[in-house]
Amino acid sequence: MEFDVFNCEQMHELGLKLASELPSGTVVALQGDLGAGKTTLVRSVAKGLGIEEVVQSPTFNIMKLYLKGNRPLIHIDAYRLADLNTDIGLDEYIGYETGLTMIEWPEFISNLLPKNTLYIEISITGESSRHIKVYSNDSKLLEVIK
Repeated sequence: MEFDVFNCEQMHELGLKLASELPSGTVVALQGDLGAGKTTLVRSVAKGLGIEEVVQSPTFNIMKLYLKGNRPLIHIDAYRLADLNTDIGLDEYIGYETGLTMIEWPEFISNLLPKNTLYIEISITGESSRHIKVYSNDSKLLEVIK
């Protein structure tokens, strides 16, 4: 499935929809260049989950847990794990059964991703416009985006 968003508000609406409709335990793999909007989308999901903390990319921490909302949000930035052993315990949080797991730069930990991961590729098409491509082996997850 592919579509375009033309402003930050539409990206925010996508995040709110993901927060309200994705089932707990879902893993969302966010792909895209720097500045594409991966962290922006995670912020919108957090807001949709009732999380009031400031959400920033956990590039130097690798993982950030947000537990004070309607459901937990696990935010992973795997960028710094390129070419490293990924056996650092992340697998315990990926697919956390009562929350959502959102992973930026998932290609660096692809061996840890479940078969039914929801992939969202974000491509920059203009100053505030983005092309979104969504795919998964789980057709039920794709229905959420429609």
